[in-house]
Amino acid sequence: MTFSVVARCAETGMFGVAVSSSSPAVAARCAYAKAGIGAVASQNITDPRLGTRALELVALGATAEEAVEILRKTTPHIDYRQVTAVDAAGRTAIYSGPKALGIWGGAKADNVACGGNLLANASVPEAMVDAFINSSDHLGDRLITVMRAALAAGGEEGPVHSSGMKLVRQVAWPVADLRVDWSENCPIEELAALWERYKPQLEAYVTRALNPSDAPSYGVPGDE
Repeated sequence: MTFSVVARCAETGMFGVAVSSSSPAVAARCAYAKAGIGAVASQNITDPRLGTRALELVALGATAEEAVEILRKTTPHIDYRQVTAVDAAGRTAIYSGPKALGIWGGAKADNVACGGNLLANASVPEAMVDAFINSSDHLGDRLITVMRAALAAGGEEGPVHSSGMKLVRQVAWPVADLRVDWSENCPIEELAALWERYKPQLEAYVTRALNPSDAPSYGVPGDE
């Protein structure tokens, strides 16, 4: 019921995850990332523990491929799961269990891995990877481009209703964690609009956390 992308910006080292699904609040269960470590998507009859466990393994020294292989060998019910991962060197890994739902698959390249289930067709993950490779600019912009490419390639078999994007960089918390938990329209376009509103303020939010005295005005009524 889901398609997703995990990616690393080779220029900045930022990691990101973007995901969309017919289920509500998909990003709350499927998107995981840690600055300096990597990004993981855990989906298809989701076990959220796989996302946190994969990042723990990479933090201990495993590559993305090694971490996913450890999960494959040691996790109960792994045949029902999908996992994609990228590590700090841009190495990527994908796993789809044989009991994944509907048409499923994945594709990967340096710095990007994509996967999906209940897809309209098997070419969707490859179209997503191609969109990432052929894009530039801020990682958040590139992830939106990838999700739009997934829709253009067919997306999920039915309509999607939720989407989300998480970005991490340098600090211990996500510098962006945006979600559209339910929409009857197009949650990916709503996510894109939310990102356009949030992006100009991203650096200010980080500065306010690290050193409020250096932060710009809040720009709200009463802040005079």
